[in-house]
Amino acid sequence: MFKNLRELFSLKKTIEQKKLEIMEKDNYINKVNSQISEIDKLLNDKENLKNSILTEAMEFASKKSHEVIQNISTDIHEIVKQKALKQNELLETETQFEKTTKSLNTSLKKLSKSKTLYSTFNNAIDRFFNAELGDSYKIPKLKLDEAEQLSPTVTLKLHSMDVRELKKKFKENDKLIEEILKKYEARYNTKANITIYRLMVIALRAELQNILSNLKYENLEDSLNSITTMIEKYFIIIGDGNKSIAGTLAKFIGEIELLFKNAVKIEYEYYLKKEKARQEQLAIREQMRQEAEERKRLADQQKQVEKEEEKYNNEIAKLQALMNTTEDISKTNELNAKILELQNYIKELETKKDEIVKLQNGKAGNVYIISNLGSFGDDIFKVGMTRRIDPQERINELSSASVPFSFDVHSFIFSDDAVGLESKLHDILKENRLNRVNMRKEFFKINIDELEKLVADIDPTADFNKTMLAEDFRQSMSVDSILESSEDSYNDLKVNA
Repeated sequence: MFKNLRELFSLKKTIEQKKLEIMEKDNYINKVNSQISEIDKLLNDKENLKNSILTEAMEFASKKSHEVIQNISTDIHEIVKQKALKQNELLETETQFEKTTKSLNTSLKKLSKSKTLYSTFNNAIDRFFNAELGDSYKIPKLKLDEAEQLSPTVTLKLHSMDVRELKKKFKENDKLIEEILKKYEARYNTKANITIYRLMVIALRAELQNILSNLKYENLEDSLNSITTMIEKYFIIIGDGNKSIAGTLAKFIGEIELLFKNAVKIEYEYYLKKEKARQEQLAIREQMRQEAEERKRLADQQKQVEKEEEKYNNEIAKLQALMNTTEDISKTNELNAKILELQNYIKELETKKDEIVKLQNGKAGNVYIISNLGSFGDDIFKVGMTRRIDPQERINELSSASVPFSFDVHSFIFSDDAVGLESKLHDILKENRLNRVNMRKEFFKINIDELEKLVADIDPTADFNKTMLAEDFRQSMSVDSILESSEDSYNDLKVNA
């Protein structure tokens, strides 16, 4: 019984302890819950604060972005406004520039006309004061109705009338002539003097037409001299004629002389253009002829290469057959080495054949720059083009054709478009060209340093040799010097003897 009581008492005590523990746990839980509540409250406060900050930030950002957009819009509007103003200013400037340009062109035309008139007046004054007028008084016994007999029966068509630019220049010059003719005709009051003047004008016109009709590319100087001779002839006639009008006629002749020469020069420009076009056609035909020759030469070279290639292939086939039948390792190695050597030759031939095909099918070639000191002197260079595999062959041909000494090569410039490169160089050097009419004459006067710089600008990899060897020329000069020295020594010996 006591045992049961002790157990009961112990159990009760345990229960009390457990209750205390439970109460402690409950207190702890309540405490934790209280802390959690405080944390939740704190979190809610933080969330509210965050939302408040975000709201304020978004409102501020919205306000600022609106202000920025407003400012940008204002700036854009201002820029557009400024652009419109600048465009208007530019338009006004362009308009003013066009007006100024037109005014300048008009002024230049007036200046050109004034220069021509000044030259005619100057010439007239010189002619007037230098003319030897006679004292005799003679009036030709010609009637006015006979004047028509002295005018040209046929008006020849001028070639300059077929070229718009020359036609305009000729008519402008002719207008100046007409103005002078009318100006001087108004100075005569008597019928006889007017008759003399008109007859002279008809004769002058007829002689000018005759000179223009005989004008050719080769005789510009002769035609200009004919004008001078004609004018001098009229001065002689004036000197032997009517003294009362001789002075006026002398001034008239002096003014008309330069305008007549201008007419000859303008008509001559047609022949100059025609000759230039003829030379260009000849140059094209010459180029076509050279290209045909080079194509034939390349075709022959290709056949030769193919024959060589076939010969090597046949030899390789024989050597391979020997290799298949021999068991000697040393012999096999020798045959194999020989085959490899022949195969290398074939590769070289294939490379050469590819070059030939490339030259045949395209514009590839070499632009050459050469000189000939003995034939042409310092600073004279020929710039040409060849499509040969070995460009030196072309130089050798040129050296053996109509020149006493060989050409020196200063540069070979390879190009896939040698024709275009040659044309480019000719265009750059057009102001240095010696012959401005015959384009086949590819000679230019230029300092060798300038030429070297030009080559370096076009192709920095191209070699350029500045030395003019001129071996044949220098040796010839040495021989001449030795001969002269020997002749002088011989003459000295004769004198002393």
